[in-house]
Order: sequence, then structure tokens, then C-alpha cells
Amino acid sequence: MLAIGSDHAGFYLKQDILARFQKAGLAYRDFGTLDGSATDTADVALAVAQAVVSGEYEQGILICGTGIGMSIAANKVPGIRAALVGDCFSAKMAREHNNANVLCLGARVLGSGAAITIVDTWLASRFDGAEKRLRRIEKINRIEVLYSG
Repeated sequence: MLAIGSDHAGFYLKQDILARFQKAGLAYRDFGTLDGSATDTADVALAVAQAVVSGEYEQGILICGTGIGMSIAANKVPGIRAALVGDCFSAKMAREHNNANVLCLGARVLGSGAAITIVDTWLASRFDGAEKRLRRIEKINRIEVLYSG
């Protein structure tokens, strides 16, 4: 099950992605914005990130105008590895090499077709679990602990 959310700038791209999910029969929860009204990016990013970190959802997708605000906010939550992605190769590497658990997209940067292809690529990719990648992720985790207070 996927957690997905957007601010007002990402609302229409999110609707296109949700239509793709519905057609494919993918289970998801939409964390908002639900009507395109002005929404603070950090509020939606936090809700989706918390849902993923809690284990209730395996992965999350966040969409704003550029994807930058969503990725910055989501990455403040310990345990989140949010990747701002604009192409399929990066989507694949985000999962395979970095085990990214949140995908961030920019609605003002990507067209609907490209974004859906990126989402499909990211969802189809799996963390390769290589020893060197596990070691690198553990180093990221230690940075979180170092600065978590």
C-alpha cells in the first residue's frame, strides 16, 4: 500500500497518478490536498513520511511544484530516504542503490506521461541489498542519530 500526497501545485499531477493506480488496481491512501486548495508542503510531507516510517505504508510519493520542498521536508523525518527524481534512471537507482522509501516529483517540471513512467519505474525497482549499499545506508542512519538530539 502506498501513501501519496501533494500540495496545491502538485494536485493535478497527483490526480493523473491516482488514475493510473486505480486502473492498475494499486492500493493507496491520499494524504491530501484533496481539492487543490492552498496547502503547506511541509504538512503533507510530514503526514506521508510519518505513515511510511511507522510501517503502515511501505512507500510514499510526494508531489509539489518542483519536488524540492517535499524532499527537504520529508528527509527531516528519521528513517525517510526521499529522492527527488526527474528521470527513469534516477528512479531505478533511488530504489536499487539507496532504498529510497519516498519518491518526490515536481509537477511544474514533469509532464504527466513522464511522471507516470517514473512512478512505474520506481515501483517496479527493488533494493539490491548489496553489502556496500547496506553499509552506505547505515552511515546515513548514523548521521540521523548524530543530529537527532
